[in-house]
Amino acid sequence: MSNHLPKSAKVVPLLRPGTFVMLENQPTDLPPFQLIQCRGGRCWVRQQAWGQYVHWEVEHKRLRAA
Repeated sequence: MSNHLPKSAKVVPLLRPGTFVMLENQPTDLPPFQLIQCRGGRCWVRQQAWGQYVHWEVEHKRLRAA
C-alpha cells in the first residue's frame, strides 16, 4: 500500500482566530488581515482599521499565515 496522498487531496493549514493572514496574490503594501473565524471552508477576516463589526468572507484555501 502506498503512503502517498492522492493528487486531489490537499492539506489545509490550521489557522486560529486572532492570527494574522495574507491572501494569495495580496499586494505587499496591504497589511495582513486578522482572522475572525473559519467554518465550512470559509473564513471571516478583517483589517484592524475597519473596526470591529466589518468583516470579509474569504475561501480558506486563499489564506496563508502572515
